[in-house]
Amino acid sequence: MQIVAIIPARYDSSRFPGKPLALIAGKPMIQWVYEQAGQVPDLSEIYVATDDDRIGRCVHSFGGKYILTSKNHLSGSDRLAEAAEIIGLSQEALVVNIQGDQPVFPPSLITQVIAPLLQEPETDMATPIRQLSDPAAAVNPNIVKVVFDHRNFALYFSRSPIPHYRDDTQDAVYYKHIGIYVYRHEFLQRFVQLPPGIWETAEKLEQLRALEHGHPIKVVKTTGETLEVDVPEDLARVEDYLNRRG
Repeated sequence: MQIVAIIPARYDSSRFPGKPLALIAGKPMIQWVYEQAGQVPDLSEIYVATDDDRIGRCVHSFGGKYILTSKNHLSGSDRLAEAAEIIGLSQEALVVNIQGDQPVFPPSLITQVIAPLLQEPETDMATPIRQLSDPAAAVNPNIVKVVFDHRNFALYFSRSPIPHYRDDTQDAVYYKHIGIYVYRHEFLQRFVQLPPGIWETAEKLEQLRALEHGHPIKVVKTTGETLEVDVPEDLARVEDYLNRRG
């Protein structure tokens, strides 16, 4: 089966313009992401989907492949869907959405999230989750939490701490959502045609659109961790991690 990773990367981030080109240990962040994806044995091809020639030239300079997409997309999924159509993927292909601001992630994590779509024909979308080692982090709105059923299908994603522990919170357990997705190509094209829902608009979480329209999302428990870059100050945190890792 064709399994293609597409890395959405836009230039005009409100909190960090030009973020994909920011240097981490002397190398552009988008190159770190691309090279990490290159270590995933399951992938047939890897592309960067961008709206800016500067990012495209950077990807070309290190030997990567890129797709130039519209500047008018409101979400990474919209950019992903356009790129998948330009590439000419079959309807049965799997599309892996790896965020362009995740320079550090275990390649095995991608393999884990692909597995349900290979094994379960009824699953159209999957995403990884990880138990929070520090429950106090659950109050951070930048860390998205998720609750799920006994079959590991998501019930809800939120920036608030969920579940709410009414009584003793000493043994509280929270799961963090990691923003990597795998879609069947046919479902991805349907997904981006759906209108935004009430909860998506409230939380600013695009994955809630699928749940609001009755499309299940498989969550995959993993111990793998990622580091995201949201603001310039995060670059030092990633460099420190890379230095400690050697």
